[in-house]
Amino acid sequence: MKTLIREYRTKMNITQEELSQILKVSRQTVISLEKGKYKPSLVLAHKLAQTFGCTIEELFIFEGDENIE
Repeated sequence: MKTLIREYRTKMNITQEELSQILKVSRQTVISLEKGKYKPSLVLAHKLAQTFGCTIEELFIFEGDENIE
């Protein structure tokens, strides 16, 4: 799964620390999310999408066997 969290965050001029405070998670969680090393819960994915004013599908790109066919 590819994520566009970093792109949305930098476009809004928000630091990782600020985003972590908005989401009520650690900065390390934000780093892991941006690197695609952590798959968020549906609730966290929804909070991210709301924060950035986009849909979950715009924020996370599912690739390969992650897609439902």
